[in-house]
Amino acid sequence: MYQTLPGTLHEANEELKKVSYKRIATEEAFCPPEMLNIYREMLDKKLLNDPGFNTMFGFYLGSDSLRAKQIRDYLTDLGELRISHMDQRGIDMQVIGLTSPGVQVMPAPQATSFAAYANDVLSDACRKHPTRFAGLAAVAPQDANAAAKELERSVTKLGLKGAIIHSHTFGEYLDDPKFWPLLEAAEALDAPIYLHPQVPPPAMIGPFLDAGLDGAIYGFGVETGLHLLRLITTGVFDRFPKLTFVVGHLGEALPFWMYRLDYMHRAGVVAKRYERMQPIQGKVSDYLRRNVYVTTSGFAWEPAIKLCQEVLGVERVLYAMDYPYQHDVAEVIATDDLDISDEVKKMLFQTNAETVFKL
Repeated sequence: MYQTLPGTLHEANEELKKVSYKRIATEEAFCPPEMLNIYREMLDKKLLNDPGFNTMFGFYLGSDSLRAKQIRDYLTDLGELRISHMDQRGIDMQVIGLTSPGVQVMPAPQATSFAAYANDVLSDACRKHPTRFAGLAAVAPQDANAAAKELERSVTKLGLKGAIIHSHTFGEYLDDPKFWPLLEAAEALDAPIYLHPQVPPPAMIGPFLDAGLDGAIYGFGVETGLHLLRLITTGVFDRFPKLTFVVGHLGEALPFWMYRLDYMHRAGVVAKRYERMQPIQGKVSDYLRRNVYVTTSGFAWEPAIKLCQEVLGVERVLYAMDYPYQHDVAEVIATDDLDISDEVKKMLFQTNAETVFKL
């Protein structure tokens, strides 16, 4: 498998195979320019006491580095630039969602309003490029009832394929009953929720930030894996048994922990050590196999992909690239070269995504 890019993009493209499946990338980000302006104002006026947000977007909006500039340019494009990058990397379609942390750092009225605006922008791009783009709706959990209405509008009127939620909202998680109107709407609409990472909240971030581990290297995955596990162990999927979540980065490590999660959850319930650790109808692993799909975003690594296919089922693993933060053509080549059957490879790249997102 490739560990580094070939010498030039042209050389890498020469190695892209002619394949019998579509490559559908399912965790791809965009950002209206207006949202970057809102973030700039939040930073300039110190409106948000969130070290993770301030560190992350302080870099992306304040740095003159090539990477920061490219991220800004690529995020805000929903046209020919994005499509040219897809073509260069062999990507047939992107499933696109508002970049992290989306509207979840804004006051509730502003968040609700901007989510609707972002959804209009994204749905317009999807109509212009129906064979290349599909979209996930931004929602504002700050007002769960309004978020439920916006999800319904986005799915039934705009043709978007589900929702994207960037993990915690001001340090609060979706297992809190105040968020349940949104979960109820998603279940009723049969609309998957992509649980996407953001930086750990202030109460959690300290030890990560001190070591430079708060972002994609580790903090994202730890925080989002925690969120998904809370949904399972607090019984959210017993209350909403048909609710579907999609989680990137191969499930934020939870598939690798399944044996121990089952064992220790059962032991904790029996010991009655924690008040909130109540019995649930199944094992932790049962919900991961029933209610959760994982994507390969950021993980062009054969042993990890095959493990997830083995423990979750080949129908539960979808391809993703993580554009524009990680869009390495060598990773496409590596995933094409997985030692799996052609049938399973087509499921990974194409048909699982078509099923989950109703493409």
